[in-house]
Amino acid sequence: MNDITTVPVGVSTRAPSGRTNTYLVGDDPAVLVDPAGRSDELDAAVAERSVGHVVVTHTHRDHVGAVAEYAAESDATVWARYGRTDRFADATGATPDGTLRDGDVLPETDVTAVETPGHAPDHLAFETDAGIVCGDLAVAAGSVVVGRPDGDLRAYLASLRRVYARDPDRLFPGHGPTVDDPRATCARLIHHRLDREERVLAAVENGATRLGEVLDAAYDKDLAGVRDLALRTVESHLRKLAVEGRIRWDGREVAPADD
Repeated sequence: MNDITTVPVGVSTRAPSGRTNTYLVGDDPAVLVDPAGRSDELDAAVAERSVGHVVVTHTHRDHVGAVAEYAAESDATVWARYGRTDRFADATGATPDGTLRDGDVLPETDVTAVETPGHAPDHLAFETDAGIVCGDLAVAAGSVVVGRPDGDLRAYLASLRRVYARDPDRLFPGHGPTVDDPRATCARLIHHRLDREERVLAAVENGATRLGEVLDAAYDKDLAGVRDLALRTVESHLRKLAVEGRIRWDGREVAPADD
């Protein structure tokens, strides 16, 4: 079984922990996933492994801060999501050596790329015999931001269902502790998003016409410090509902579909 080492790295992130999990999967060659920044602990962990590959689950800045440095120091092969190489290079400062599609296996490993868009358009997970390194697809507690412009709720829900169907032993998320109940966690996150969707739809049907009005009607908790994230998430919900023909939304005003 692949040994997976978790090294939380302190970075500038909106995650409650203030840290992003970097992972080292296997050995000779090891796969370095989401080197978010430099730390003494991560330096030591990398020094103990023969790192042959550097990958990221997605290119949000709190996951990529040390990609270029560790790749150069280990002379590792750098991989990007197929079709997203420019985005990868802009975010990491590193030019990828290769690209990954769904089902691709990293050379000389049994680490398989799984396309899991939704939180970000270039989001990948990495399946191993120990479980799935899932980035910001899932968390053990709370929920994941799926906010515009990067977020796509239709894709996010489909990705959760894909991972649920794969029935991994564990999930290794981008933030927080390891998830020991992957199916229950995926089901919880799906239910959370669908419940929020119904609240958003009810707000529109009850007369909310602007994004802020929908937000205030759809959330019943204090949003101090996270209101901007909640607004972006509500916008993702409105986009999904509009694509499905359940509302009308032009980016500024929203109305029920039958108005």
